Parts: sequence; C-alpha cells; structure tokens
Amino acid sequence: MVANTLKSTALALILMAGLTAQSFAADPSLDLVAPLADYKIYVAENTEQLVKDTEAFVAAIKANDVAKAKALFAPTRTSYEKIEPIAELFADLDSSIDARADDFEQKEADPTFTGFHRIEYGLWVEGKTGEIQGYADQLLKDIKTLNERINGLTFPPEVVVGGAAALMEEVAATKISGEEDRYSRTDLWDFDANFAGSQKIYTLFRPLIADKNPDFVKKVDANFAEAGAILKKYQKDGGYVSYVELSDADRKVLATKVNTLAEDLSTLRGQLGLN
Repeated sequence: MVANTLKSTALALILMAGLTAQSFAADPSLDLVAPLADYKIYVAENTEQLVKDTEAFVAAIKANDVAKAKALFAPTRTSYEKIEPIAELFADLDSSIDARADDFEQKEADPTFTGFHRIEYGLWVEGKTGEIQGYADQLLKDIKTLNERINGLTFPPEVVVGGAAALMEEVAATKISGEEDRYSRTDLWDFDANFAGSQKIYTLFRPLIADKNPDFVKKVDANFAEAGAILKKYQKDGGYVSYVELSDADRKVLATKVNTLAEDLSTLRGQLGLN
C-alpha cells in the first residue's frame, strides 16, 4: 500500500509539472517515468531500513557490546551499498559515512576519518568501543540526514540508469582487491548488495529494451544469474564467509564476471537515449 501511494504521488507530481497524456505519447523518453518512480520507492525503502539498522548498530556500540556490533556491521551496510549511486550524489555525506582510511593523510589516526570504516577499525583492530562512541553518534546523524535529503531529491534519469554500471565498476576497481572492508573482511556482503542494487536498476528498465535488443537482455540476464551463483557458493550462516577464505582464483572468477557486467551495463544509457 505504501509503495503504491509513493508511486502514485511521484506520477502525480510529474503530471502537475505540465506533462499531459498527449506529451507522454509524443515523447518516448517519458517511458522512463514509471521505472524511475519505482526506483525512487526502492531507494526510499532502503534508506528507511538503513536508518533502523544503523540505530541498532549504534545502540550496540553505545552498550559497549563489541560482539553484537561486529555482527551488525555488515548487514547494516547493505542498504547503503544497494543505493550507492544515489547516496554519492551527496558528496559531503558520502565522505562522512563511507570514506576509507586511504582518503586521509594520517590514515586511521586522522580525526576527520569517520563513518562505517572508522568504526570498523575500532571494532576489529582496536577491539573496543570507547574510541568510536562519537563516530557512532555522527554516523546515525549522517544517515538520518541522508534519508531526509533523498526523500526530497528528484532522481536524474542518467544517474539512475548509469548506476547499474557504476556499482559494478566500483566493485571491479576497488572492492575485488579487498580494499574496502579491510579490517572486518566482510567484503562479500558489499558485493552482494552492489549486485542487488545494479540488478534492480537493470530489471526496472529491462522492459524498455527487451524487444529492441533481445540478445543483450539474454546475455545480461545470464551474467546476473551466474554472478548470483558464484556468490551463493560463499554463503554461510545467513551471511558470507570471510573474504580471506577466497583464493586468488576465486577472486579472479568474480572479477571477470563483474567486469563483464560493468561493460554491458555501461551501454544502458545509450540504449535508453540517455547519452
């Protein structure tokens, strides 16, 4: 019911902007309206879940429960990773929420290094919560601000469609190496979320290209299925094994599939007339 209401509201706002039924028929680009509305619902649902999960994560840190905080770290991050192309539109928040130590001159010792990965360092390397209480408070504040900003955002079509490839490109460029979750080794959780976010975008816009380019659709469908099968091999106890358990050969197989998807999905914008 909530999803339907959100979608109806999105469509109503578009019509209020002066787009008549006749203009819908005259402009093929308006075929993008419905999938964009559906994607905004998807993002809204994930940011709402992100707020709830972060509240629980921060509560564990405030209670000095290192074990619980560790258990909540990876699943809390998944909602953020699914919607990263939109979250990254707010560079200030993305830096505060998801920066890595390499982005700072003093690495982990830099007081401006905040967010998930500073907290990750505190939990897995320092093994305590005392030093990260303030970072936890700031993380929750930033996540709530992100939710508010996204709720008021008009989604640029080219960013949304381009996000399918962007998620795969980021995995290929920096995540396959194990750079991101370097302390916790929960990398596979991020991979799964990135794949899910990319596939959601592709699935929403797939009907607009299925008839025009069936071979492309068949290929991408198969590659997503293969990527899912690869990740499934590493599932354990409702999550994923540590990334250190993957051999170089395992990582190479993943990288090959990610690169293939990134290359194919990079053509989506062109196929939809969004150059």
